[in-house]
Amino acid sequence: MPYFKHSILILFLFVFTFTFSQTRKTAVFGEPTSEDFEINSYDQDPEAAGVVLFESAKNYVELVDNQVKLIKEVHVKTKVFDISKFDQATVRIPFYNKKNNSEKVTKITAITHNGAVKTFVSDKDIFTTDETPKWSIKKFTFPNIQNGSILEYTYRVESTYFSNIRGWKFQGPLPKLYVELYTDIPGNFKYNRTLYGNLPLYINDAIKSKACFSIEGFDVHADCEKATYAMINVPAVKEEKFMLSPDNYLASMKYELIEFVEFNRTVHRYTNEWKDVDKHFQYDKDYGRQLKHSKFFQNELPSSLFSKQDKVEKAKDIYYYIQDNMNWNGRYGYSEEVRVKDAFNEKSGNSHEINFALYNALDAAGLNVNTMLISTRDYALPTKQYPVIADFIYAIVVLEIQGNKYFLDATDKFTPFGVLPFRALSTEGRLMDFNKGSYWEKIIPFNKNLHYVNMQLTADESGLFTGKASQVSTGYVSVVERKEYNDYRKDIIDRKKQSRNESLEISDLKIENEKDLDKPYKETFNLALHEQPIADNLFLYPFLMETYFGENPFVKRERIYPIDFGFPVMNNYLIAIDVNDQYKIEKVPANKILKLPENDGEFSVVYDVSGSKINIRLSVKLNNPSFAPEAYKSLQEFFTELIKVQNEEPIHLKRI
Repeated sequence: MPYFKHSILILFLFVFTFTFSQTRKTAVFGEPTSEDFEINSYDQDPEAAGVVLFESAKNYVELVDNQVKLIKEVHVKTKVFDISKFDQATVRIPFYNKKNNSEKVTKITAITHNGAVKTFVSDKDIFTTDETPKWSIKKFTFPNIQNGSILEYTYRVESTYFSNIRGWKFQGPLPKLYVELYTDIPGNFKYNRTLYGNLPLYINDAIKSKACFSIEGFDVHADCEKATYAMINVPAVKEEKFMLSPDNYLASMKYELIEFVEFNRTVHRYTNEWKDVDKHFQYDKDYGRQLKHSKFFQNELPSSLFSKQDKVEKAKDIYYYIQDNMNWNGRYGYSEEVRVKDAFNEKSGNSHEINFALYNALDAAGLNVNTMLISTRDYALPTKQYPVIADFIYAIVVLEIQGNKYFLDATDKFTPFGVLPFRALSTEGRLMDFNKGSYWEKIIPFNKNLHYVNMQLTADESGLFTGKASQVSTGYVSVVERKEYNDYRKDIIDRKKQSRNESLEISDLKIENEKDLDKPYKETFNLALHEQPIADNLFLYPFLMETYFGENPFVKRERIYPIDFGFPVMNNYLIAIDVNDQYKIEKVPANKILKLPENDGEFSVVYDVSGSKINIRLSVKLNNPSFAPEAYKSLQEFFTELIKVQNEEPIHLKRI
């Protein structure tokens, strides 16, 4: 199972740790130093397109217009090395944007420094976009960027949402020379804090400041904690193939508000146990109350959907009905209003609305069904140290029939019953059982994911090979195939397949079960290979069709992040070649077998020659979809040999 190393630092205010202290680094906004301009590369990452010279985030409390607000001030200074590879020219500042009570982003100042020349980002070039009904983004792009430019910006966020302190990410897509998180928070705010990643803190300081904050008219003066967390020479986080979100592995500090005591001594306790979370979601208008519409769906859905006696078949009919009749609008439901009945009537909704409609419909059928809160592969996994509601951005449905669990998500038009969309294949989620209490549940991917190819080729009198081929896909492999060729005409599909091999001609394509997701996706077609012998020698590469693993994804010397394919997969290729007395079989490649440790996978290739015929069987199995970084070398060797077999080992034929 994928994992990320983390050390836990749980600090309640007034409980301080003094581990070690180093000298803080400072920077004056708008005044890069001569040393900043002299830096032209970063020795620890020579390929970096730039480096963050200085980054600081300061959180403190301030009285603004007679209202206590959480203030965040950010200052970032970045050096550009290679503009052709630099992707950080646009800055995005997210902020909570709720009607009548939004966070306020102010004092945005951004400068491009080219030597003594300063180019400011003008106010008219700062834009606001609404990402969801509750979240917006301030966005701007630095002008006049060149190799050697220094990009510097600062901004301030005013917020009444003290639960939105959100911490800070010490790592990012560029290496950083110095990054600091500073907090100066009154002691009547209590937080859990978690330090993620495996990088050491350069500064880990906390001091107590007496009577640092007060409000006129109240006789209570709050003590404060002034905390500084900093790192130096922080490496960049680089996304690699087959991995969960990089946010799972980067060094960061996260905060979760536990308790707030007002100056009139009123105590507000926030969710810090799962029983509290369960109660919150059970009665929440956008969650639990949306799971109580089974009678509505029993009346609105065709009665035939509830008539079958077999529970699995009944569940399938309901799943495919919701999938066919509701369209996903591309939005997740965690930050939006969720209105299941309206979404069903409008035939469109966010992910929560569609999957809650599925829940209600299955519940109306008398089936044992629950919802499960998860994060998607593009976001960080939820922490298990304590409940953090904001970590769960997505909800799926878990159906249990006769001891078998089916993980369901009806937002994707191409996923068969029991096959989650790939984005939902994170490691585990929180199953929300409101009767017995919620619990952690592993997400088990559908395991019958097959890519099967059967091909027969025969040489004609001119020496050219013609024949037939069939391909069968199931599970996640069929989802990819159906999506790729969705609604294309067959002649266009032919051309797409032929484009992968210039010597190949495909004709008479037939597709079965294109829309019937519960059955394997099948393709059959004729093919002709226009390879001509050279000096009577023909080197025939038998794996003409696109293979499931067409390239080696692991070419780097080492890897520090876990590998996650998402699901197990099996690939079988059966190829029969009849040279038909037109060629002499000079040489075939050697048979091979290679296994991964712990029975995590294997591949084998067998060449059987009998008279004028060559039968080839290539079998590839990946039994375990996730691997620790320590398995990288084994996987690298595995895929290196597999790609070599597929692409670099021809059959040597000689024209008779």
